[in-house]
Amino acid sequence: MVKTIGITKAITNLNQVHTKFNLTSTSEPDFFTEWFENLPELTDSEKASLNRLKSRYLYYAADGAITEGTVNIIMLSPLLDLMGLCDPPFKMQSEELVKVEIRNGSEEELTLEGFIDALVVQNRLWVVLIESKRYGFSVMQALPQTLTYMMANPNLETPIFGMITTGEDYIFIKLNQQRLLYSLSKKFTLSNPQKNEMYEVMQVMKRIISLFVEIKI
Repeated sequence: MVKTIGITKAITNLNQVHTKFNLTSTSEPDFFTEWFENLPELTDSEKASLNRLKSRYLYYAADGAITEGTVNIIMLSPLLDLMGLCDPPFKMQSEELVKVEIRNGSEEELTLEGFIDALVVQNRLWVVLIESKRYGFSVMQALPQTLTYMMANPNLETPIFGMITTGEDYIFIKLNQQRLLYSLSKKFTLSNPQKNEMYEVMQVMKRIISLFVEIKI
């Protein structure tokens, strides 16, 4: 017998993810180097566009909380378009129904399902958008559900990546489903007054996307 439960109801904290999927966070120094090694250079035009995005976000944030839909329009969609991820050979999917089967050896198997407020690039990069300030300013609040969504990826042979953002804060995830290990990048934030960390966000995304091209998905 298969029992189906909504992801957001079944997964509410990180310990549940670790238990249900036997996942472990790793601090292996060589596990997730893509967020800080061999990052590509940005052009002056790209930097100018990212400066405009940061200024735009701060302009809207000055009025208070920013809704998820607004962040998507003013920040995330322009960023993805700037990187060419809306055009061939890439393809975006949003609000996709995700199902994750959990086999525990009992008579009753469990399937978790839910629609994700995310953009999926070629089943290799999951970009999850959460409403700014909805979860107490922390992108980490979306980590349990994001890992669950990523576990639904059908391609187990190669690692997959995720990015969680509120528009202001950004964090990257690398998941190896075969080894049941994951690791996080540092948090990049637009609240840094000394530099535009959107530069690094775009560099990391470019680095990850280059891996997709290498394996010719």
